[in-house]
Amino acid sequence: MQRPRGIDETVVIVCAAGTGWARVGDTTHRIGSQSALIIPRGAPHTYGADEGSPWTIWWCHLLGTDVAELVETLEVSVERPIVPIRRVEKAVALLDEIVSSLERDQSPPRLIGTAGAAWKLLTQINVDRVMPEDGDPLQRAMSHLAERLDSSVRVPELAKLVGVSPSHLSALFRKVTGGGVLAYHQSLRMARARQLLDGSPATVASVADELGYTDPLYFSRQFSRFHGMSPTQFRRRDAS
Repeated sequence: MQRPRGIDETVVIVCAAGTGWARVGDTTHRIGSQSALIIPRGAPHTYGADEGSPWTIWWCHLLGTDVAELVETLEVSVERPIVPIRRVEKAVALLDEIVSSLERDQSPPRLIGTAGAAWKLLTQINVDRVMPEDGDPLQRAMSHLAERLDSSVRVPELAKLVGVSPSHLSALFRKVTGGGVLAYHQSLRMARARQLLDGSPATVASVADELGYTDPLYFSRQFSRFHGMSPTQFRRRDAS
């Protein structure tokens, strides 16, 4: 495929197997399996299959007001258009849904569903790009925090446990979650608090105790700061 002037759509190509190549702008890239090629709208490009091991690809062309912002979150550019994908089967399933929907008909309801699948495709590629792989320090730290909802955690001790420095661990968390280690841990504890308040008759003091807060009033203050309402108000919100 050769498009020396580019096109008005953003091109998304997911390589499920084999290899291929693409020249985007002035640079040629090699594309292997479990990777996506994102070609920004307007970028001149040429691409094709490798002769020795031709690729198997799924692709779509995207337009819309959300596309530019979603592509920006992928941190791709004309110079760096390739994104690795660890869970390629999820991306392929969404592309299959897009193709199958358009093959059935192009009625307004069908197009709405197809647009939703395309939006999910870009977000899924982004999530797959930033989330940690099984066994790496960030994933192990996240798993440890999820198992320690009933107590506070010290960052230096957690960093030592997963084998990195405290500053490096904090940087990993900020990149993926947008906040620090303790902020992520608090979000997990508050999510559990919401589950208990919604799904059980436990008192606020009991919820606080289960989450490792020895002072129910302190727990209530932390909950209010996080949610903008007290635990009691949160529990009563559906009745008001």
